[in-house]
Amino acid sequence: MDQTVGITGSRRLLRRLRDVMAEGGTAQERLDRIVQIVASDMVAEVCSAYVMRAGDILELFATEGLKREAVHRTRLRLGEGLVGVVAATANPLALADAQSHPSFAYRPETGEEIYHSLMGVPILRAGRVTGVLVVQNRSLRSYTDEEIETLQTIAMVVAELVAGGELVAAGELHYLDGGNALLPHRLEGIRLNAGLGVGIAVPHAPNIVIRQVIADNPEVELLRLGRAVVDMQRAVDALLQATDIADGSESRDILEAYRMFAEDRGWLTRIREAVRGGLTAEAAVQKVRDDTRARMNQISDPYIRERLLDLEDLANRLQHHLSGERQTAASDDLPDDVVLVARNMGPAELLDYDRKRLRALVLEEGSPTSHVTVVARALDIPVVGRAKGALAQIEAGDMVVVDGDNAQVLIRPGEDVQLAVETRLADRQRQQAEYAELRTLPALTRDGIAISLQLNAGLLFDMNELEPTAADGIGLYRTEIPFMVRSDFPDVEQQAAFYRKVLDQAGDRPVTFRTLDIGGDKVLPYLPERIEENPAMGWRAVRVALDRPAMLRQQLRAMIRAAGGRRLRVMFPMVAEVAEFVSLKAILTLELERGRQRGVVLPSVIEVGAMLEVPSLVWQLPTLCRVVDFISVGSNDLTQFLFASDRGNARLAERYDVLSPPMLKCLGQIARTAGAAGVPFSMCGEMAGRPLEAMVLAGLGYRSLSMSPSSIGPVKSMVRRLEVGPLADYLADLIDRPDHSLRSKLSDFARDRGVQL
Repeated sequence: MDQTVGITGSRRLLRRLRDVMAEGGTAQERLDRIVQIVASDMVAEVCSAYVMRAGDILELFATEGLKREAVHRTRLRLGEGLVGVVAATANPLALADAQSHPSFAYRPETGEEIYHSLMGVPILRAGRVTGVLVVQNRSLRSYTDEEIETLQTIAMVVAELVAGGELVAAGELHYLDGGNALLPHRLEGIRLNAGLGVGIAVPHAPNIVIRQVIADNPEVELLRLGRAVVDMQRAVDALLQATDIADGSESRDILEAYRMFAEDRGWLTRIREAVRGGLTAEAAVQKVRDDTRARMNQISDPYIRERLLDLEDLANRLQHHLSGERQTAASDDLPDDVVLVARNMGPAELLDYDRKRLRALVLEEGSPTSHVTVVARALDIPVVGRAKGALAQIEAGDMVVVDGDNAQVLIRPGEDVQLAVETRLADRQRQQAEYAELRTLPALTRDGIAISLQLNAGLLFDMNELEPTAADGIGLYRTEIPFMVRSDFPDVEQQAAFYRKVLDQAGDRPVTFRTLDIGGDKVLPYLPERIEENPAMGWRAVRVALDRPAMLRQQLRAMIRAAGGRRLRVMFPMVAEVAEFVSLKAILTLELERGRQRGVVLPSVIEVGAMLEVPSLVWQLPTLCRVVDFISVGSNDLTQFLFASDRGNARLAERYDVLSPPMLKCLGQIARTAGAAGVPFSMCGEMAGRPLEAMVLAGLGYRSLSMSPSSIGPVKSMVRRLEVGPLADYLADLIDRPDHSLRSKLSDFARDRGVQL
């Protein structure tokens, strides 16, 4: 189909639908008229509209071509039949021979057995599927991309009709769970940032109501769009200039990358094409946003999905510039204590709010590595993510408690809960004061054993925690995080400048740089995506480095230059066998020789270590100890590989315990073997940052632990109350038991001996 003809036909059809929407009559009568017009204009024997009902049921609400008695009788579950597939995937489907598709479901009451081809598109509203619009033909018809695009545009008109609340009660279009919305209620989520926050709920609510979907004059709409884009870009520039986040920090890099999205030509071009197709500027922005969201929601890669949030934020801003309405609640007269509630948001949206009032953030979506989470962490705001139904169940003005430590959101808590929260806040303040008093004291057990407490870091602002915590150094610097927030691979000079800043901020304290641990759930946006069945055990970390050594060589070259006369500690992740480590060390040797030949000032001391997180390496430890300078145990991956338990699977999250006999035996064997060989060893996984687990590690012989900054105080407090000798004896008696977990017995041991956990 000629594109000009296609656009003209689409506009003509949209004008007819606009007239229908402007007519009187009920919503059902208008929907009946719409399917008649679409069937006629698109030369289809059938056009049907299915609307989503409560319980994820798709009900046939209107049809032209199928049997009339099937209306309001035919119902499909989400994922049932081709209509259910469209709704479940939120993606269009076009089939010349629909009956041959494995998901085809014949419903005899409709009389659709004589129709062979089918095209269906989701009816989307605010990113949620509210129905499906379908056309069918008797012939084996191959639908064009232009026809799919036209039906998607028509679906936007139907979405407005559904959203009006006449076809289906508005309550059915919202998430329903938890009973009476006025009663106290609790939501479960995931911890994105620890802490406890209490305040008044403020829904972020950036979406606007699109009052006109079909344009009267596309050229006028294009001019409106152009002006709004310029205004939006200027506003984003002003926001970046106003924020006090330091230049050179990862938070600043995130915001600069966000600014680049505001000028993305592909995104803006798709919006302009939608306007030329007959939509208003606001509706065009919404259409492109819904299309992008539907595509990206099918992608499991977290980094790519998180980029969707930046585009969502920009789409919201652009729509508000077009409408002239307030952008978010940030411009309102806010309470002194704000708990912000949102489906999701971009980093700049969070900075729109007065951070002195922000107490916590609740997201219906979100992930630990999303840009808004990174910025919230920099601002020290507790965040709970994936709190399903938060926007539907939390009303503006509700008192909300956000427990980031336990990933819970308490809505409208009763007096008893409020009193408990106040007590807990007072306890936290008292504990923080106690931890502050411990700052200058050594992490020394009662029987005189020193435990080195270090920090895990991955962003420059993490380095600011060295002084407040008095940590001994950086036990793990995750170098991949700065790579993940860039739009392209940094060259050697850029990397060297970054590593130099890290070493400068560390001063005399050691920094252990872990080389790139990419792959699995950490994907660089500028590298080809690889779909793997088991990504955690797939092509990642040093496996990528050994197969593509250029990236590793550049990174090592940058580290060598950055160290320039100072101590350099390099650690290779995901080493599965000694041969891999030997090959990796040889690459480092090549880079050192290269630097020597070119007159580069080499590091004064170089220490090369392996991260032990693959169980196979445990059985090669004596051999490994002869070629490494240090070993660092990564408890997160070691646990999942030891138990063959995907740590990202919610059903398995609490199934196996690190304080179980097999895990403790494994950790004990590592400590004994490395200790006997005189090789320094440490723990840098999450296990090191929890007081009870850290206590057990000390009993197993670990004398160096690396953790998040907030864990330093609690772990040091525990260490100073601990006697390692009795604990080691107790563990020796306990470790051969057949128990699923030893946690309760170890907790009792700590309580009986006055060890604070």
